[in-house]
Formats: sequence, C-alpha cells, structure tokens
Amino acid sequence: MSARCPVCRGARRYAFVEREAVPVFQNAPSESARGARAALRGRLSLRFCRDCSFVANEAFRPELMAYGHGYESDQSHSPAFGEHVRSLVRSLVEGGITKKRILEVGCGAGYFLRLLCREGQNSGVGYDPAYRGPDTDLAGSVRFVADYYRGGPDGQQADVVISRHVIEHVPDPNAFLAVLRAACGAEEPRRLFLETPAVEWILENRVIEDFFYEHCSYFSAEALRFAVEVAGFDVLHVATRFGGQYLWLEAVSAAERKPRAPDANRVRRCEEAARRYGSEVDRRVTDLRRRLEALRTGGPVCVWGAGAKGVTLVNLADPDGDLVTCLVDINPKKQGRFVPGTGHAIVGPEALPKIGVRHVIVMNPNYAGEVMAAAKQVDPAIGVHVCDEL
Repeated sequence: MSARCPVCRGARRYAFVEREAVPVFQNAPSESARGARAALRGRLSLRFCRDCSFVANEAFRPELMAYGHGYESDQSHSPAFGEHVRSLVRSLVEGGITKKRILEVGCGAGYFLRLLCREGQNSGVGYDPAYRGPDTDLAGSVRFVADYYRGGPDGQQADVVISRHVIEHVPDPNAFLAVLRAACGAEEPRRLFLETPAVEWILENRVIEDFFYEHCSYFSAEALRFAVEVAGFDVLHVATRFGGQYLWLEAVSAAERKPRAPDANRVRRCEEAARRYGSEVDRRVTDLRRRLEALRTGGPVCVWGAGAKGVTLVNLADPDGDLVTCLVDINPKKQGRFVPGTGHAIVGPEALPKIGVRHVIVMNPNYAGEVMAAAKQVDPAIGVHVCDEL
C-alpha cells in the first residue's frame, strides 16, 4: 500500500494500532478445531490520516481475500438487525424509491434487496461473490449474480445504486466509488446509498473488537463525504444508524463536482479519539481478560455472537481458549463449526444448559435485549453482560 492516504492522497499519516497474526477471515468458521487454529493469518497496521480522518490497514494484502463457500455473514436471524434492515427499507420507500431499477453491489444473502423490491415494487440485480441461492426471485423481478460487480449494462440501467457494508472491505475505496459512479451513467442524476461502519463510534467507545482484517478501510463521516464527492456525487446527507455504529450516506450523481475539503475541526476531533484509542487499547485488552478470568471462577463463560466482533474478541482476550468455553450463534450455518484462530466451538442457544454456562457476553449492545431474552429462556440463571461495559 502507498505511503499516501488512499482517499485524499495526504502524507500525514501515523499508525495507532498494531496487531500480529490475526485471522484473515472472521466470518469463515472451520469444520474442525484444528483447521480453525490453522486459519490463514495477516497483520493489522492501522494508519490514521490527519488530512481527512480516513483509517486504513497498511498491512492489508488483497490477494488473501478469496470469499468462497465457507464464508457466512448473514445477520438476518437477529430480530434487532432485521429491524434495522426493515427501517432502512421503509426510509427508502418513503423517500421515493418505488418502481425503480436497483443495483446492489455486495448483496450478501439477498435479504435487503428482496425486501426493498417487494415493499417498493422495485426490480433489482444484486452482486456478491459469496451469494448462495436462486438466480432469480419474486417472479423474476430480482436477479442475483454470484460474482463481483465490475461495471456493465446492469449499472447503466439502474435508477438507484446501493452498497451496504462493502467499501470497508476495499483497499482502494476511490476506485470502488469510481465504479459506482460509472454505474450511474452521465445522462441524468442517479441516487447512491452507502452504509459502512462509523470509525468515530469505534474510537470514541474504545471498541477493541471492531478492528479486524476483513475491514481494511474505515471511514469517519467527513472522510466518507469527501471520498464520495471526489468520485463525482453531490452528497445530500450523512447520518448514523444502528445506535451510532453505522454511517448511512445518500448522494446523487453530478455532471461536475468540486469536492469540499475535509473539515479541519472534525478531522482533529477524530484524530484526538484515535490517539486516545491507541494509548488505551492494550490496557483495555488486559482489563477484559481479567474480567473474563473473574467471571470464569463462577462457571463456564460463553460469548454470544460468532461474527466478526466475537471472533476478534476471543482472538485478542482468549487466544488459548482457557477462559471462554464456547461461542453461541443463532445462525444455524455456523453451529457445529469452529472459530478461526482459536478453535472455540460454535453452538446453538439450546446447548448452553448442557454445557453449564453461567455467564454470557453480548458482543453488540444493540442485541442485548434479544440475547438476554433468549439466554433466560434456556436457563434463567445465566448472567448476561455487554462486552463494551465489562
């Protein structure tokens, strides 16, 4: 990766997080504990840009990222996440995204695109190399392509371009946004919607488990706005969603656009948060491990959520598997498999009483209510703790 910022080309960058031998894929559980412990690993060297507040993993190697059949990141089993997706769809439909042609770049399992097309009487095509399912749905109004979107006729025919939780996986976000801009064409304004993690939320809340290898590009609201304007869009608004964890951007394609320079005050505030984070992150990991040790004295401890957050947590705080007994996940495709890096077993909620779990660690505060209800249903004596509050 170049020494210059991938977004603004600035040279005033510094590393504030360094981690060695982290699993390359957090959402690719293995069929065996041995295979999980032998998972492909990489390095994190997170650099903050003092000119635009973009954060990038300087050590990222894109050639390692081969998304295949073992990749499983479907979150639609969670009621809280399902409501988040439905709220996005409602806002789009109420905002006029009806009877439109949709292009979704990075459609995952297709849940969002299906819902948007059904609720708004839209048609659409979704691209994702990890997609597994029927090629068409909703009487042919929705089509799926199990591949990367590289431009072409589908984009030229779209009225609306949407990409959710993709740009953070891309080492050259400017090139990615240029592809999305080309998909909008030059004849008339087209609408663009992006969703990506908010790096301010991670930094300000000292969330140690939200930096991991699959995400190589992290945006502040200001960095995302600037990058999208550089690509040739008018940004209408940037808001936070999902309890402040995600950025949601709306823009329209523009014939000519001179981007506004990043706001220096906003960049400085983000930089201050990054410096605090860098100075405290090692202590935070140590404190978390001590807290897990204390909980473990009262019986087996389980982490609820075998997604990127849970996988990152156990790799940081319990790499040898002596504090956390297992991870639990409501996605049946993850159950019976093992966590990359550490080899922790992944089980369903019904297994907790048999294991004798006494404490459950919730990885995302947005899921605390549903996890508490589910845990108490299988065993009322289980204690539920939110990770970021430990």
